[in-house]
Amino acid sequence: MTAAMTSIADRVAGVRQRIARACERAGRDPGGVRLIAVSKTFGPEAVAEALAAGVTDFGENRVQEALPKIAAVAGVAAERGLPAPRWHMVGHLQSNKARAAAGAFAILHGIDSTRLLDVLERTAGDRIIPVLLEVNVAGEATKYGFAPDDVAAALAYARGLSRVRVEGLMTVAPPVRDPEEARPVFRQLAGLARECGLRELSMGMTGDFEVAIEEGATMVRIGRAIFGERA
Repeated sequence: MTAAMTSIADRVAGVRQRIARACERAGRDPGGVRLIAVSKTFGPEAVAEALAAGVTDFGENRVQEALPKIAAVAGVAAERGLPAPRWHMVGHLQSNKARAAAGAFAILHGIDSTRLLDVLERTAGDRIIPVLLEVNVAGEATKYGFAPDDVAAALAYARGLSRVRVEGLMTVAPPVRDPEEARPVFRQLAGLARECGLRELSMGMTGDFEVAIEEGATMVRIGRAIFGERA
């Protein structure tokens, strides 16, 4: 059966099985891995299908696409008696979108500069904003993120702020043919998180999430394996 023929509920079940098997190999509890369904370019109806299949966390890459979708999904969920989703900003966040993102998302994954931390601090109001620091582990010129050697200083800077709370680290591994090639990236990020005393690790996508789980991921960001190919 092709991905086009399977339902979102079937794909969610398949991903959960793969998460469980990866956890078993690593001696981990599957309850320690949060599945984030990345719904960018897919509409509220697809999100509602995933909600009905038991997914509670959703990721978006662009604030301007996400805001109307978040509002629409809230309406659909209420009409159908589905739980309200928890939204994650998983893409690069521009500083001029920080205020809107902080108000719409439960957690911001891609915080990649102290300047952005400052903007969030100034726009937080009376809220505490949970964030993950993005780390460019592989040193790719096309990727955002702190260099691994700069993470400790960034974390110390963030801990001097009152409205921003760093909960962990996030990375995007380079695209590879064999997921095993991404393992050193995930292993380095996990080691860095331990050194910094951070609990959350957002790493792993459709092509490599099982390896990421084996290396300690607590959040995996899955789009294609749940919603299918994007147009």
